[in-house]
Amino acid sequence: MNGAQTDAVLFETVLLDRHRQHRVARATLRLQSDEDVVGLRKQVRERAVAIALSLVDQTKLVTAASELGRNTIKYGGGGEVHLDSLSDGIRQGIGLLFIDGGPGIPDVETALRDGYTTGGGLGLGLGGSKRLADEFEIDSRPGEGTAVLVVKWKR
Repeated sequence: MNGAQTDAVLFETVLLDRHRQHRVARATLRLQSDEDVVGLRKQVRERAVAIALSLVDQTKLVTAASELGRNTIKYGGGGEVHLDSLSDGIRQGIGLLFIDGGPGIPDVETALRDGYTTGGGLGLGLGGSKRLADEFEIDSRPGEGTAVLVVKWKR
């Protein structure tokens, strides 16, 4: 992944502006292949190290990024992730917003339950990512796409 920016918004979601007042920087990366997920993991780790997240919190954030990036490709047909550096004046954080233009999730509550899968996996991706993050929001619309926001704050 070369970090090339894209201007494509796959569908309009209020999550695009969540934490706007705390956003210090934003990079937008494409998610179309496994190589893109590898590049995302690297960039997330670099940002986590830069704000001195603990090793445990780095691992949690990179794991959530990897799971959600793979979901964006596998279930959403590809998309993009906005990688945000955040600061609320007291603490620093990292926000990741994954957006795809795929089929959407018809029942988000069920999809968040451990063990639920439509792709033959363990069914831990969405629910596990929610547990790994300090903040988690999802906006999914059948026929339009899915957006998932995760935030990890430095403690």
